[in-house]
Amino acid sequence: MLVRLRQRRLETVLPLIQFAAIALAVHADTGRGSVAALAVLLVTGFFGWLRAIRHARLIDDTPTSRIASAAQGYVELRGRAQALDGTPLLSPVDGLPVLWYRVVTERKRSDGKWHRVSTDESNTSFLLEDGSGTCAVDPEGAEMMVGRRDVTLRGDTRYTQHALIRNDTVYVLGDFTTIGSIDPDFNVREQVRELLASWKKDHPRLLERFDLDGNGELDLQEWELARQQARREVERRRDEAMAAPEAHLVRRPSTGRLYLISDFDPGRIARRYRWLALFHIVLFLAAIAGLAWFSQVGII
Repeated sequence: MLVRLRQRRLETVLPLIQFAAIALAVHADTGRGSVAALAVLLVTGFFGWLRAIRHARLIDDTPTSRIASAAQGYVELRGRAQALDGTPLLSPVDGLPVLWYRVVTERKRSDGKWHRVSTDESNTSFLLEDGSGTCAVDPEGAEMMVGRRDVTLRGDTRYTQHALIRNDTVYVLGDFTTIGSIDPDFNVREQVRELLASWKKDHPRLLERFDLDGNGELDLQEWELARQQARREVERRRDEAMAAPEAHLVRRPSTGRLYLISDFDPGRIARRYRWLALFHIVLFLAAIAGLAWFSQVGII
């Protein structure tokens, strides 16, 4: 069963709002109430269709990259999930190692219905390997579409856990960045200028370092010494950055674009978004038809 887990739950809230609006439109005692409900369906239907179709196109149109050669920015990756070094993440339900979990705890009421008590979700990063390289995946802010679901009953308490485990095939759509590499736009001259500007802000310290004759000001020769020293420091920082090992990371895009982590095939995810888009557009068109009818009968 396709289980969709997410922090923002927008796609869960939208249908609830729409079903409530449909109920209001059907049972409203006044035409104005029905019109208001149809207006809600009109807005939410269009917004939901636009959002779902945009997500489907993102998944369809973004080519799968290899970690070793992935460009910086928005990418699609697929690979095997692995744990980071260090203390393993354990499931709070059964104590087994997992890479990510979300646990919904419910308690049975006297009327036999289950009542949600709490929801716990991990935010520990894990690794993704695709044969060409390894990158860390930060689940913070991601839409999690995960199929593994386990239900545990203990007395009148039910635990429903969704989890990713080691060696799961994981699909990630998000912002790829390499930490520790030198910026291709690194400009030594500009960096020297900025460093000298920062030194000028602490004039006493600048004089202490480069005012060789102690006359309280820097002449051309002393200023040239300061400039050469700044250049050496900038080049040292550049060389250290180039020598540092690179670490790849996928995280939520700062632009607000879809950040998705799933153990489903991307084609299946895209189809789900298209079905969702169809659902929303049907509601949108139905709302237009309803409002047109109310307009004809003179209510609006």
